[in-house]
Amino acid sequence: MELNTLASDASLTLLGSTGSIGESTLAVARKIENLSIFALTANTNAARLLAQCLEFNPRYAVLVDSAGADQLAKALRAAGCNTELLVGPEALDQVAADAEVDMVMAAIVGAAGLAATLAAAKAGKRLLLANKEALVMTGDILMDAARHNGSTLLPIDSEHNAIFQCLPTVKDGISASQFSFVEKIVLTASGGPFLDTPLDQFASITPAQACAHPVWSMGSKISVDSATMMNKGLEFIEACFLFGLAADQVEVIIHPQSVIHSMVHYSDGSVLAQMASPDMRVPIAHCIAWPQRITTEAPRLDLAAGQSLEFREPDLARFRCLELGMEAARVRGTAPALLNAANEEAVEAFLAGRLSFSRIAAVNADIMAQIPCESASSLDIIYDADSRARALANTLINNS
Repeated sequence: MELNTLASDASLTLLGSTGSIGESTLAVARKIENLSIFALTANTNAARLLAQCLEFNPRYAVLVDSAGADQLAKALRAAGCNTELLVGPEALDQVAADAEVDMVMAAIVGAAGLAATLAAAKAGKRLLLANKEALVMTGDILMDAARHNGSTLLPIDSEHNAIFQCLPTVKDGISASQFSFVEKIVLTASGGPFLDTPLDQFASITPAQACAHPVWSMGSKISVDSATMMNKGLEFIEACFLFGLAADQVEVIIHPQSVIHSMVHYSDGSVLAQMASPDMRVPIAHCIAWPQRITTEAPRLDLAAGQSLEFREPDLARFRCLELGMEAARVRGTAPALLNAANEEAVEAFLAGRLSFSRIAAVNADIMAQIPCESASSLDIIYDADSRARALANTLINNS
């Protein structure tokens, strides 16, 4: 495949370069002639970060965990790589907001990516948002920061990217609320690996089973969220903020084949859907090149190959986490931050063997019921809610 060329030279900071979205982003970047990598960042995976630096020679590399920093710095010098190593979470903000950066891929999983994502928005960058938790936690704060600082926020999640592609094009990126003829949006969900698993088997589900997604290749945390359908609950919240819609204008439908990635219903009865093979290189390439299009090596969709497309309503009794996400979107305030924090702790405990799969939703529900929701009018309030939810979640987990 010949190299793509963007409309103008651009530099990219990739927050979370060693994760699944990070690797897919670099796969797209390899095929773009005039895209340079300004910074690559990782939490603990120094070995993979080193290999990426040797290939892409970024100005900076950031390793959040200082434990492997000395060894990584020596390896970079020994290889003759000019990349400067920065250490610690504060360095993420630095490489996200640097004046030389044109676009920032926010691909750090969980609340850990919040500060750097906000830094990119405040610096007016083209923000490619793969970290759904940042928007779930801060909602209007992140959207206002992007709007007031000239940051173009583009969604990487396949569902939100599909909605974006089905909406009329606007100069500054995404919006649905400004179009009175948009009736609702529909997020599709694969249903994960346990769509038809008997409920009485949920308690015995193992981390390996939960991480074996039938369609997508993802990291462990996101895979578990897909298995509980919390990922769709978080995406429901994200869609409300991202597109400026009320909760009753957003729906979820199960579509196991993951061919139709989401839909927009219009007031004249039209429904526009975006379709593609389930490959994250498609939405990543779309957002890097927007409003252009570039080619990718993602598999081409072949609708005549015999695959039937199935749709069904989500079973909220089976997937309580989805219901909790929908409720948090209706309540707003600190409810999304409370739910996200509880879920991160519960999933971590499940992956470590300290909590059963069936208890993840129960812990999340207990946090929502026991900690009062308040207005999310400042980051201090949001961080306090996050901290309280994590503390109580761990108490509940330890008592399980």
